[in-house]
Amino acid sequence: MSAVTWDAHRERDRGLEPPSRLLWFAEARSLGELGLTLASAPLLLGGPRGDGHPVLALPGLLASDLSTHLLRRFLSLMGYDARAWKLGRNVGGIDRMRATLCDRVESIRNETGRKVSLIGWSLGGIYARLLAHDCPDWVRSVITLGSPFTRNPNASNVSDVYELLSGEGPSREERTARRLDPHEFDRIADDLSVPSSSIFTKLDGIVNWRASLLRANERSENIEVIGASHIGLGVNPAVLWAIADRLAQREGEFVPFARGGPFALAYGNTR
Repeated sequence: MSAVTWDAHRERDRGLEPPSRLLWFAEARSLGELGLTLASAPLLLGGPRGDGHPVLALPGLLASDLSTHLLRRFLSLMGYDARAWKLGRNVGGIDRMRATLCDRVESIRNETGRKVSLIGWSLGGIYARLLAHDCPDWVRSVITLGSPFTRNPNASNVSDVYELLSGEGPSREERTARRLDPHEFDRIADDLSVPSSSIFTKLDGIVNWRASLLRANERSENIEVIGASHIGLGVNPAVLWAIADRLAQREGEFVPFARGGPFALAYGNTR
C-alpha cells in the first residue's frame, strides 16, 4: 500500500461506524468455532512445529488468561513456550499498562534468553504493537486478532465501555468533534521493525474490520478468516493454523502467509 493510499485509508478511518447489532448478536457462533476446533484437533496438531521460543498471549477487553487457555495449550503442544499475561482481567488502560507489560516481556526475555513473540486479541493486540514499538529488542514478532488500530471511537461497539473502565480517552462526542487529532497512540498502526500479522474477520461484531487493517509491506500483512467471529478468533481452527504458520518462521525472516493446509478455503485477503 503506497503512502498516498495509506493516508487515504487513515482518513477514511475517521468515518468508520461500529458493526451492526445483527453482527453483534451473531457473535454467539463463537461456540461453534470452539466445537469445530476441538473436532479438528488431529488436523491442527499436524501443522507447522515451533522452535521453543516464548510466546506471550494478551487477552482482550474484560477477558482474562482463561480466554487464551486453549490458544496457549495449542501452542504448547506445537512446541512453543506459551505464557499467560498473569495480570488478571483486562480492564483497559493502555497508558497505565505499558510499563507493566514491558517489564513482563523483559522478564521473559531475561529468563529464556530469547526474544518473545506477542499474540494480542483485540485490545491485547494494541498492547502488543505498543510493546513492539517501546521495547523492540525483546520482541520477535507480533500477531493481532481483531485489534482496532484506528483511534476512531465510533469503530467499535465497546469503546464507551473501555473509556468507562480505563478512565482513558475523551468522550465519543469530544473525539468526533476534534476529528481525531494526532496522538502518540496513532503509531499503533505504524510500521513495526519486527514481522507483524493482523488476523481479522469481515463478520466481526465488535470491531469494524477495516479498523484492523495494517499497511502491508515487507514485514506486515493482513489475513482474513472468512466467517469467523470476534469472540471466536482465539479458538477458531483456521486462526490457530495461521498463528502456528506465522510463529514457525525463523527469527528475523518474513514470508507472506500463503493459503494452504486443511483450512485453505477459510482464508480471504492475505495482504
